[in-house]
Order: sequence, then C-alpha cells, then structure tokens
Amino acid sequence: MSKSAAGSHSQNETTQWVKFSLGGENYGIRVLKVQEIQRYSEISPIPGAPSYVLGIINLRGSVISVLNTREKFGLPDYEITDDSRIVILEVGKQIIGILVDSVAEVISLQASDVDIAPNVGNDETAKFIDGVSNKGGELLILLDAEKILNEDEWEDLSHL
Repeated sequence: MSKSAAGSHSQNETTQWVKFSLGGENYGIRVLKVQEIQRYSEISPIPGAPSYVLGIINLRGSVISVLNTREKFGLPDYEITDDSRIVILEVGKQIIGILVDSVAEVISLQASDVDIAPNVGNDETAKFIDGVSNKGGELLILLDAEKILNEDEWEDLSHL
C-alpha cells in the first residue's frame, strides 16, 4: 500500500488532473484549478516584471499574467511549437497562465495512485510538488498550483 499524499482523504477518492509536458517530463495539475487551455498566442512583455513572468495576454477582455514555467522549474528555454499551450489557472483570487510544452489529456487518479513526493528536483521546485504517480508505468509529477509561486511572488504578481 502506498503512502498517500492526499493525507486524510480516503484511498478510493478520485481526483482529476490535467497532464502536460515540460522539458520531457510529465506533470499534472488539478482540473479544479484549470480554467481553460489556450493555444499559444503572442505574450506582451511587461517592462520591469520579474524574470519568471513572460508577460501578459488579453483573454476576452481580461489581462492575464503568463509565467515562464520553464524558468520556475529550472529548465532551459524552449522554442515555441504548435503544441505549446498556455494553461489558465485560477489560484485563490488570481488568474494566471503557465506556458507549457504541450497538454496531453485529463486523467483520473485514485488517492492510492498518488505517493508523497520523494526528494525530487531542487529545493525551489520541491516546494510545489504535491505528489507523484507511477500509474501505468509512467511517472507523473503532481503540482500544487498554489505553491508554484511563493507568497512574495503572488504579491508581486497582483501589482503588475
């Protein structure tokens, strides 16, 4: 029996995750946090913005900040392709976009499929890993959307 990252949740609780790739690794983020998935569109840079912010996009009249997910994860820059997507997340009261290499599918995981994250990545990335799943022999790193940025970064973002 695996140690569940879901903690107090029952072993048969099912959660849904949007599976995406970044730097050749597969990640998941809770469906409940995902507002929509957009094709890559031109991102307008913001002078003086932190380096982890690529810029802003206009989404049906709303201005959304888009994060450089690769930088946050300590990955090298990547050429934008037809598969690149901006995943629009609703985190607390803020709506942000994260740029990813591609989005694959929505998968369902039972709490028993999720293990507490071992020490993966560096200290910076380990903070926002919620757990891992090895369902079907494929490693999926599960992210906590609320921890992608630290408190100061969320504050900075709200003032852009």
